[in-house]
Order: sequence, then structure tokens, then C-alpha cells
Amino acid sequence: MEEAETSTRRSKRTRAQTQAPAGNRAGPGTENREKAVDEAGRSPEGEESPDDFQELRPQPKRNRTAEAADPKADHRSFIEVIKGNGRHIPQVVKLWVERYEKNPKPAMVEILTMLFEACGARYYLKEEFLDETDVDDVVVALVSLAKQGEVEDYQNSKRKEFKNFQDNLLTFWNNLVVECQNGPLFDQVLFDKCMDYIIALSCTPPRVYRQVASLMGLQLVTSFITVAKALGAQRETTQRQSNAEKKKRSEGPRLESLNKRLSATHEQITMIEEMMRKIFTGLFVHRYRDIDPNIRMSCIESLGVWILSYPSLFLQDLYLKYLGWTLNDKNAGVRKASVIALQNLYEVDDNVPTLGLFTERFSNRMIELADDIDVSVAVCGIGLVKQLLRHQLLPDDDLGPLYDLLIDEPPEIRHAIGALVYDHLIAQKFNSQSGSKGSDDTSEVHLGRMIQILREFSTDPILIIYVIDDVWEYMKAMKDWKCIISMLLDENPVIELTDEDGTNLVRLLSASVKKAVGERIVPATDSRKQHHNKAQKESFENNRRDITVAMMKSYPQLLRKFMADKAKIPSLIEIIVHMKLELYSLKRQEQSFKSILKLVKEAFFKHGEKDALRSCVKAMNYCSTESQGELQDFARNQLKELEDELIAKVKSAIKEVEDGDDEYSLLVNLKRLYELQLSRAVTVGSLYDDFVRILTSLRSSNGEVVSLLLLNMYLHVAWSLHSIVSSETVSRGSVTSLLHMRNVLFEQLEYFLNTPSADGEVGKLGNQLACRVCTILAESWFLFRMTNFSSTNLENLGYSPDSSLCQKFWKLCEQQLDITDETEDEDVDKEYVEETNRDAVVIAAAKLVASDTVSKDDLGSDIISHYVMHGTGIAEIIKHLITVLRKKDDDLSTTFLEALKKAFQRHMLELSRGSDESATGKSSQECRDLAVRLSSMFVGAARNKHRQEILKIVKDGIEYAFLDAPKHLSFLEYSVLHFVSKLPAPDIMDVIKDVQNRTEGVNTEENPSGWRPYHIFLEILHEKYAKNEGLPEEKEGVSVRRRGRPRKQRNVQGKRLFDGHSSGEEEDSIGSSDHEDGQDEKQDEDEDDEAPLIHAIRSSSKLRSLRVSRDDSKSQSRLGDSSRVPDDSTASRA
Repeated sequence: MEEAETSTRRSKRTRAQTQAPAGNRAGPGTENREKAVDEAGRSPEGEESPDDFQELRPQPKRNRTAEAADPKADHRSFIEVIKGNGRHIPQVVKLWVERYEKNPKPAMVEILTMLFEACGARYYLKEEFLDETDVDDVVVALVSLAKQGEVEDYQNSKRKEFKNFQDNLLTFWNNLVVECQNGPLFDQVLFDKCMDYIIALSCTPPRVYRQVASLMGLQLVTSFITVAKALGAQRETTQRQSNAEKKKRSEGPRLESLNKRLSATHEQITMIEEMMRKIFTGLFVHRYRDIDPNIRMSCIESLGVWILSYPSLFLQDLYLKYLGWTLNDKNAGVRKASVIALQNLYEVDDNVPTLGLFTERFSNRMIELADDIDVSVAVCGIGLVKQLLRHQLLPDDDLGPLYDLLIDEPPEIRHAIGALVYDHLIAQKFNSQSGSKGSDDTSEVHLGRMIQILREFSTDPILIIYVIDDVWEYMKAMKDWKCIISMLLDENPVIELTDEDGTNLVRLLSASVKKAVGERIVPATDSRKQHHNKAQKESFENNRRDITVAMMKSYPQLLRKFMADKAKIPSLIEIIVHMKLELYSLKRQEQSFKSILKLVKEAFFKHGEKDALRSCVKAMNYCSTESQGELQDFARNQLKELEDELIAKVKSAIKEVEDGDDEYSLLVNLKRLYELQLSRAVTVGSLYDDFVRILTSLRSSNGEVVSLLLLNMYLHVAWSLHSIVSSETVSRGSVTSLLHMRNVLFEQLEYFLNTPSADGEVGKLGNQLACRVCTILAESWFLFRMTNFSSTNLENLGYSPDSSLCQKFWKLCEQQLDITDETEDEDVDKEYVEETNRDAVVIAAAKLVASDTVSKDDLGSDIISHYVMHGTGIAEIIKHLITVLRKKDDDLSTTFLEALKKAFQRHMLELSRGSDESATGKSSQECRDLAVRLSSMFVGAARNKHRQEILKIVKDGIEYAFLDAPKHLSFLEYSVLHFVSKLPAPDIMDVIKDVQNRTEGVNTEENPSGWRPYHIFLEILHEKYAKNEGLPEEKEGVSVRRRGRPRKQRNVQGKRLFDGHSSGEEEDSIGSSDHEDGQDEKQDEDEDDEAPLIHAIRSSSKLRSLRVSRDDSKSQSRLGDSSRVPDDSTASRA
């Protein structure tokens, strides 16, 4: 029957052609084209479309409407239709097929012309020579056109009219294959000819030819698969009909017809599969290695579609191996395409048995891709690993490195691993043995498994927060507040918790509460503020309500149970700031609220650790401002009672110390007062005078107590100033009192500037006090800077330190900069490590210069001279300072030169001390590195803009070098040379003459070693000037290896029609040339030799800012060596 229907369709088409006017069969367009084509195969700029477009076969009403809407559509050439919006493509293809069936040669010329034009070349074949024309000759002519620049690149054009070109081109070929499936597709002429040209063009040097030809060839295979699947379904239907007929009778006309149809269908499938293989071997196996990553990516994406949609042919190792090889491609897009293709394959359960050998061979690489250098590839790689786990194709032992990524820097990686951990370890979705899912899906079970995971990170609370953040989105049990509270109160002891487990569960509860109300628990990688839509805000409010209701009665029980536990109490107390306090009144739970406040107050005086104290202060402040009515009054009274009791305790502790008792009580209560003063003003009364008195007697004893005394004095002064500035009326007495307190504070601080090491302390305790002195003094100067009060009624409050005081301040700062990291790590009290490290000291000093509190002439050059000496953190601070100064004053030549001099003077000091080679080598390298960093700011257009500034640095630098020649001549080589390289050639010659003039009449041979830097300096300048070029560009700054995932290096290339070689296959193969031997599953890569992230973090004891990143200690060993951004060819860090 189907065969009869086919014959009917063909006969209708034939009748339509027969009914057409005979004069239109050979349209004038064909004759015009033949006349226009010259011997070289070219055509004039304009050409008419064949009049055969007028021969319309009967069309559905819909198409007639379309023709009426656009009667000119039939007169457009193929390339015009493809460059348009594409809606006429089906109609144009149908009309062309009719013409091809009537007269193949003109139609063949038309389709080949379109093929060439799609590649951007205007080349035309003569109809009468079509059969004799050799494909290679035509391709050579096309390549010649490209060499002459007569090719237009539609594929990569940014012009708006070509934005749909690629999609329309693929749609055209798909429509052509579908329209020809009942005839021309199997004539072994039309598509054989097209494939020959497409394959030949895909192997030519012009990139645009390869791009367009590859797209067309890959689309042909995709379209062939569509036809093959339809034929396969038809074959199955015919086979079933034949089998049914055989059961009725052994022979007969119907059975014979069915067998013929079955044989014909099978023959067509065989033929179309052979066409697929032809394109695969002729095009794909070459282009998947193309130098253009877009071509490689298109090949792999298409192969993934082919295997998935037509597994009977493509789901075999012969084709799968290309997906495995391209997992190592140097381009992230290609790797991602391969991973996505594999994900889709493993998604289909029926494919898994056939993928067994492939999985065994490439599973290690798939696991490595989870830590790919490109974040998007890594996320897809993790998804692929999940697929492998779902089919139980990976042993658990291979997953160890993946769990380290729970604390990786990019949040996308962490959350993808979090999903994997939840599915595999918590929900155990991939475990075939967990048949009884009912009992395993309870919140208690999931929380128990989560606690087991958190045990691995118990030594570091920050890592626990990262893990919770990663899994929270997928684990509903973390939002089961009642279940968590019940486990903490041991009401349902399904799981026996150790003390460590209880601490982790409290941390989980606190972190989960914060996440539920929209707070971040892990610092963002960017500084952008969170924005929530209306639905999210409503969800957060509902969660806040649910949390409050769930904890209303049990919260006081938790606080009582864990009151003495310093590890649990901070997280527990902080939960209250995320509750809806008005519900306590609505639910008539006022007594519960009052109990909570009393318990918080009790915890404040029971604990002396920073975290516990800050949580208590935060909770008390929140309750006193956010509660309502009677409860708010009660909260404020409790806070006032807390202040009064604290003041009394501090006074009592001071008296005890003066009587000769231990200082511990004073230390703890001073810490409590400090934490309280950080958030609110506290009326200390006569306590300030007590601070001064006890401070004088304790200067040489406990540095931590002295630090807290100074901090509390500073905070009281700051709150007093704030009160005066914010008041509408200011009394003279309040100003006088403030001035007295300020001057007393300055006297106490300046004492430590004058005798920073009077007690001989060298331990961290003394260093911590010195850091506090530096930061408090800087903040005090900043608070009372002259610019704040000039031209106001409070002008007498302004203060400006003199130069000698600034130098004493900087000398103390420098002492802290010289402290090694190892010394910092030995600190026994790490509570305030963020406030007493080198970064804090440099920030304080830089703030003084940036705000004009201190002149840049006093401190600017001193700070900048340490630019490259102390690692990435301090370098970034100083870099920011320079940026601020350049905005204020474009000419920093004097400051830069003074900084260079001071770095050089430190080097000369090392030489005079007779230090070993490592110390002198390090100091000389620091001079060079500083010059490189500072000179790198004058690049590009900035060279001309700042030419005079550069010249000033060079001339004054030469002057300085010759002041004490030859002793200081190495300054030329270390510092001046890097700035001379930024000058134009004429200026370089002037510099040469200036330097030579300074040695007239000087015998440089008397001290050859001393004058060696002078000769090296001149030699390099002469050499470069002779070549009429400046010195080679220095690397812009001494870049230190970036922590975490390396930045992706952009590979931006100009659009070129030609590559260096014929098609880029040789230099861009995946690994070595012999893929078939399987020896090249990995490319040669520039591997990043960073240590695994988890080890770096576990070994670090300086997680100061809740940022987890890779150890970059190797990058700081020699700051002079500019580290390279990882090459784009690096596929993975693993």
C-alpha cells in the first residue's frame, strides 16, 4: 500500500510538471546564467533567478496565502532566502525539488552555486560541463578566490542582516534532505555531488570554508538520521505485516509486495548509512581536530546528537572514542560539549551496557574534569560523575578527591558537589541495596548521615559552614527545625550524639536558620549586594515565622542545656536575631521571651570568648530594638542592667589588680566592655580615669590587658566625639572634656612610640600590643583630622601629627611588617588575629595617607617602598593606595623615586652588615621587583601622557646614583633601568649622553667591580638604541599566583580566512597524532602544581576572613618572578 501511495505522489508531481507551459521548462534564467559564466567560472555581480520558480505545483491553502503575502519570494536566489528570515525556505526547497526532477543539471548547478555562496565565494559552474568538472579543480579555484580576498564571511559577520544565517543554512539542508527522501536522496547523484564538494571544502586552508562546510556536512548527517529513523520505523512495520501475512499464507501477491517493500527499505537504510559514514570519515575525523575550537565544538556536539538519536550505527567504540579523546581538548567549550554529550548518553539506561568498555577507559579523566580549570566544564563534569554513580560505574574510593571540592572557591563547583554528596551519601539514591526507602528517608536518618560528613571537618568550623552551604539547597531535613531541636534535646535518641556531633548539629541549625531567612553564610566571591524578589522575600518571612514557632518553647531549654558550652552557645544565641519577636506577644509567650533575655545576660557574664560575647551583645541589641511594647521595655531594662553590672565588675577588677591580685578578671571584663562598646555607647563615668591610672602601672606587664585598656579608651573617645558631632547644641564643657580625654589617649599611645621595645618583649604578645598601638593611633588621628573640623565651630578639635611623630609611627609599623608568618602562627590568642596582623597595620597607615590625615611626603614613599616585600595581601593594599593617590595627584614621580631610594637603602644596609648571600640577594631582588611594579604603571598611552614624570624619575635617579659613585651605581641597574625602558628612543639617547658626561675624567678601571653596574646600564641602552627600539616590555608587575581557580585565559583571535597551515590539523590534534593506538588520551599540558585545596586549608591556621582558597605559598617564594596566567591548554588542575 505504501508503495502505491508513493507512486501516487510521484504521479501527481509528474502531472503538475506536465501541465506547466512548455515554454517555461527551460527558463531564461538558465540561459542568462550560461551566457554570463566566463571560462574562469565567474559571474557578473548581478544575476537573475531561474524562471522555473514560476512552475508551481498544487500547494496547500496555507502556502498560497504565504505566496500572496510575498509574491517576490519565488524570484529570490537560494542565498538571498538563507540570508533572510528563513520563512520561505520550505517553499523554495519544494519548488527546487520539482525542477530537479524535471531537469537535474540546471537545478544541480543552482544548489552548488548556493553551496559556494554560503561559503562566501561567488563562483558558478557551467551546466554543460557539470559532469566533466573535477571537484578538486573547483576547490583550487575557490581557494584562489580566498587568497585574493574575494570572499565574504557570512558565518562570523556581526552585521544584523546575517544574524540568522547559520540557523537558516542548517534549516535549508534539513528541509532539502526531508523533501528529497522519496526520490532524489537515493539517486546517488545529487547528494553524492554535494557531499564531495562539502568534504573537499572542509579540508581547505580558508577558515570560513572549513567552518561553513563543516556545518553543512554535520547537518546532513543529522538530517540523514531523521530519514533513517523514519525508514527504520517503516521497516519494522513492514516486517510485522510480513510476519503476520506468513502466518496466514506462505505465499501470495501481498506477501511478495511486502517482501519487496522490506527489501527496498532495507536497501535505502543501507545507502543512507553509507552516506553518513562517508561524511564521518571524510569530514568529521579531520575537523574534530581543527585549529578552530568552534569547528571542533560543532563536531563533538553533532557526534553526541548522532550517537543519542541513532545508536544502532553510532553507539560503538569506533565513534565513542572521539568523545573520550576530546575530554582533553585545550578549549573549554570543546571539553564541555564532550561532557554534555556523554551526560546525555548515560542518561539513557539502555546505553549503559554498551558504554562499559568506554567507561572503563575514560572514567579517570571524567573524574578529573570535576576539577577542571573552567568552572562551567567542572560543573558539567560533576554532573557526569553523578550519572556514573547512578549506574554504579564508579567505586567510592575514586570519589575522595571530589569531596575536597566542597570547599573550593567557585560557588558553582561547591553546590554541584553538594548535590552529588546529597544524592550519593545522604539520600543514597544510587545505592541499590537501600530497597526499603521508607525508613531511610526520615529527617533523622539524613541528619545523622550529614553529621557523619561534618565529623571530617570538625577541626575547622569554617569548613563546616562551607559544607552546610553546599548541601543546604538539596537537603530538606536541614529545614526540619523540630527534628533538629529534638535531636539536640535527646527527645528521640534515634542517633546517639557525641559532644562533637552536638556542636556540629548546633552549627548546622544556626547556619540553616540564616540560609532560610536569606542571609549568606559563606562570603560571596564578588561584592555585589543580594537582591531578592517579592516571592523570595515572602518565603523568607514565612521561614522566619516557622522558625520562631518551632523554637518558641524549646529555645530556652536549649540555652539552659548548653549554657556552659563555649563551642555551642555563640551559634545558639545568635538564632534569636532571625526570629519574629512579635509572635511572642501574639502567641502569649512573654515569659519565654523574658527567660531568653535573662539566659542571654547570664551567658554574657559566664563566657569571656569573643564569639560568645558578640552573639550576646547582638542578641540584646536586637531584642531591645525589634521587640514591641512591654517586651521592648523589658529588653531595654535588661540591657541597662547588663551595662551597670559590667561597669561595676570592671571597677572591682581594677581595684583587685591594684591590690595585687590576678589580672584575669580585669582582662575578661575589659573584653566584655570592648565588645559592648563596639555596638553602642556606654556611660563609663569616672572609669576613664581609672583606665589611665591602671594603664600607667601595667605598661610593662600584660600586653593583652594594655591593648584592651587602650581600645576601650579609644572607643569611649570616639563615642563622645560622635555625640558632640551629632548634637544640635554643643556645650563648652563637653568639648573641653573630650579634648582632655583625647590628649590623654594620645599621650598613652605616644609612650609606646617612644619606647616600643623598652621591656625587651619579642614574642607575639608584644607584637600584638604594637599592632594595637599602630591601629588605634592611626584611627585616632583619622578621627580628629584637620579636614573634618576646619572652618567649623569645632575647629579646635582638629589634630595633625608632625613629621617626627609620623616617622616614629612608621618605624613601629615597619617592625610589625618584618614579623614572619611563622611567628604569627605561634599566637596563643587568635580571637583578634584579624585586627592585629600586618595587613591591619598597613591598612591603618595607608588610610592616613589616602585621607590626607598625613601628607604623602611623610608616609607615602615609606609605605610604597614595601610594595613587593610581604605577599599578595599587602601588595593589594598598597596598589589601592597608589590608585587613590593618582586620582588626587597625577604626578607621583617624587613619591615613586623616594620609595625606590628607600628600598635601595635597605639593600645597602644589608650589604654593610655583611649579611649572607641569601639576604643580600633577596634585598636586591626586592629593589628590582619594586621598580618593575612601579614602572609597569606607565604602559601604552600612559607612556606619552606621563613622559615628563618618567623622565624626572630617570634623571633624579641618575643624580642619586652618582652622588656616591661607585657605591650607589647599582641603583641604575636595579631601579632606573626599568623606567628608561618606557621612554622613546630620542630620550634614551639623551640619558646615555647624560650618564657618559658624568664620567668624564673619571678612571673607571680603578674599581672595575664598583663600576660594573654603570657599564651594564650603558651597554643595554646602547644595544637597544642601536636597534631603534626601547627595552623589552617588563611584565606588568610582579604578579603573584592567584588563589583558587585560575582565570580563564581569553583566546581572542582576529578573523582570518587563512591559517598558518593547510587546515590546522597537525598542530591541533588531541594529544599526539596517532589516536587509533589510544596513546593520546591526554594532551601535553602546562599543569598547575598547586597542592590539593583541602590540604592547603587544613594546614592553614590563618583563616581570617572566612575565605577558603588555595595555598599560594609557592608563588611568594620569589616575588620577582612574574607568574604566568595558566595557559588555555590546561584542561584541569588535577
